[in-house]
Amino acid sequence: MRNIRLVGLLSLVPLASSPAFSQESPRPPEVKSAEQQIEKITVTATKREETLQEVPLSVSVTTAATIEQAHIRDLIDLQSVVPSLKVSQFNAVGQTNFIIRGFGNGSGNDGIESSVGVFIDGVYRSRTSSAIDDLPEVSRIEVLRGTQSTLFGKNVSAGAISIVTVKPQFIFGAKADVGIGNYNHLQAKATVTGPISDTLAFRLSGNSNVRDGYLKNVTTGSDVNDRQRQSVRGDLLWVPSDVLSVRVIGDYNEIKEVCCGVVSIFNGPATQFIGAASPNGLGRPVGDPANKFNNNIIFNTDPTNRLTGKGISGQVDWQTALGTLTSISAYRKQTNKSIQDVDFTGADIANKIQPNDIKTFTQEFRLASAGTGPVSWLIGGFYQKEKLNSGTDTTYGTDTRGFIDGLTGRSTIPGLSARSTIFGFEYLQNLVTKSIIPGSTYFQAGQGIHDFYTMDQTAYSFFGNVDFKVTDRLTLTAGLAYLSDRKNAASDVVLTDKFALLNLQNVPQLPLIGLPANAFGGLNAVQFFYANTPNHAPVNFPNATESGELKGNKFTHALRAAYDLGSVNAYVSYSTGWKAGAYNLSLDSRPPDVNGVGRTAGPENVTLYEAGLKASFRGGFVNLAVFNQAIKGFQSNAYTGTGYNLVNAGKESARGFEVDAAYRPTAWLAWTGAATYLDPKYDSFTRAPCVSFDTARCPVNPATGRRPDFRDLSGDRPAGIPKWSVSTSATASREVGNGANVYLRVEYDYVSKTQLIETTPAELSSWGQRSVNLSMGFVNKPANYEMMLWARNLTNYRTIIATFPTVAQDGSFSGFPNQPRTFGATLRMRF
Repeated sequence: MRNIRLVGLLSLVPLASSPAFSQESPRPPEVKSAEQQIEKITVTATKREETLQEVPLSVSVTTAATIEQAHIRDLIDLQSVVPSLKVSQFNAVGQTNFIIRGFGNGSGNDGIESSVGVFIDGVYRSRTSSAIDDLPEVSRIEVLRGTQSTLFGKNVSAGAISIVTVKPQFIFGAKADVGIGNYNHLQAKATVTGPISDTLAFRLSGNSNVRDGYLKNVTTGSDVNDRQRQSVRGDLLWVPSDVLSVRVIGDYNEIKEVCCGVVSIFNGPATQFIGAASPNGLGRPVGDPANKFNNNIIFNTDPTNRLTGKGISGQVDWQTALGTLTSISAYRKQTNKSIQDVDFTGADIANKIQPNDIKTFTQEFRLASAGTGPVSWLIGGFYQKEKLNSGTDTTYGTDTRGFIDGLTGRSTIPGLSARSTIFGFEYLQNLVTKSIIPGSTYFQAGQGIHDFYTMDQTAYSFFGNVDFKVTDRLTLTAGLAYLSDRKNAASDVVLTDKFALLNLQNVPQLPLIGLPANAFGGLNAVQFFYANTPNHAPVNFPNATESGELKGNKFTHALRAAYDLGSVNAYVSYSTGWKAGAYNLSLDSRPPDVNGVGRTAGPENVTLYEAGLKASFRGGFVNLAVFNQAIKGFQSNAYTGTGYNLVNAGKESARGFEVDAAYRPTAWLAWTGAATYLDPKYDSFTRAPCVSFDTARCPVNPATGRRPDFRDLSGDRPAGIPKWSVSTSATASREVGNGANVYLRVEYDYVSKTQLIETTPAELSSWGQRSVNLSMGFVNKPANYEMMLWARNLTNYRTIIATFPTVAQDGSFSGFPNQPRTFGATLRMRF
């Protein structure tokens, strides 16, 4: 009876996102019955093959069929069928953030690695920008929820995403997809596979995805948020015997996109001054918060991005008497350059050029036991060597001088009989020093800050897991890992903004003309760089007191018990995780003990308690997981309006549950549903960055005109973590004769309203999501073709996916709008 139930359960897999896949064979498969094929459906979440109901983890797997039918092109689209996964792309293509169960970071600062590890064919992608290309020919995508530090070698303290591609086959075959859509969308994908010899097979794949932007920059007339992506991939599989296989993969991808658009959600006084007509303002166009969803943006220049990635990997699997030995070696090079108008207005105030270059070598060895006895085990090791070069040029534009004049000319300087501006201050300085040229010294176009960093990283880990089958029903699992990480970093920061270099709290010349030494102290509000440091200048490292080295190590462990109740499998688990410390490679980097913001953040330490039930029944299944997860030292990287503030939260926790279900009431109808509920809390967070709108916890000091650097958020609900995330789908299919059938798939994706970030007021940054996706198709199996119509965000529901304080415009706030309705048609041919 149990096998019959399992067959009914797994028959839903092509129509659902569920933890199962059809195991690929490197040689031509034998013709088998449906039940025989289903018996080989496995998951590899634990790096060993286990059946759907036996794996004692919370895992969601999206199959190739779901990816095609749901028109999922990348990991951003994937979140519509995996509610516990959130993927956001911010102000540049390479700044993509992956979050599982509310935990995740790593975008915006190259010194911070993601808490969610992304693996493609077992190869770790060390930065989020290296994992955002369009998906290749995919077999399945596994999303492992919760810490996985005892199984994966690197940065999986919040979870892991494992993408497994289709292997080369020993039978000639090919597939081609051509798709068109609105915004002049054109996508072409092709793959061909076949034998080179009796033991060697190949697969060659290519992809091109182009589309106009769905936003219009009304200042330049250009489209923004477009698509321009190409990739090519070669794959060789050598199987000289039944016990040995070797797979070598080489790939190259390029992204050249105008991205990403930002809209105004609130215009404070500074932004209003930019938009006001002369002589009361700059008379430059600014965004209209009342029309944030009219698909228009206001930039004086277009944001451009170019990313290239290339790599080669090799995997060897050798079956020995002791077990299967696996080796995965990989080398990757990733380059990224973005150019942005970071004031997000039609004025030429601030511009940023941000390039980086990352070279990574990884090596993994593991040995999995053979045999079917009561004890099975796996041991392994992982090594990573990485070299990173990162930099940012932030410079003033031609409108900066007028912008600062407007901001400062409205305040009265104590001791002076008339209103004074920055220019008046220059004149006073000129009287006593003869070294400052009035009208040309401060805030010139091209002045700013040039910060460049290098970081060499060496990391390794050893891990092992043992399963002991106590009885036919009870299995106990123990896992242990040792992780070590060392980073050596150096900075080369040059500040050319002469005004930022001044100590306005103590000007020795002013008493000579009868003014107090701090008469101009209020002007430090327009010192955008290093106003909160004693020296008003960067301190590069390594130096006499800073070694430039950050290292740490940790033992992590996992304990699980799984019990087979027949049609229900139950498990309980306790596990710990770790992510190494991070370097603050941004203009907010400070020497230790300066205003509490240092060069580094300490490591993240994770504790996870989880219990689950996996029940199968006639025609369907229900999987439930409840958990309590906490991260001590969460690496918070909040954007404050001029830079990123990297600090450790004392402790952040989240309790919740996840449900995955599928049901086929009739042969022609299948339903899936998944939901995640999260109840997070900052148990301790005393160094959250201060904000202007929280006057109770961030009062302005009347003597200096400055707010404190930090506020206490202990006890608050962390922003960006929705209470409810739900996805559901229904697929109806009917045979229409001669081996052809038609299908209709409807999806609904819901995210409850939540405050997106703590540095924006809740009334401006609280948004949810409701999206309907639709696809319908005609499949003619004898003729080997499929025609599909698709639509994503069918109802054109508009929302904001992220918010932040507008750059250098205190009291103003901006946001990133979601993608509007897109639709199109795809023709898919198989040969």
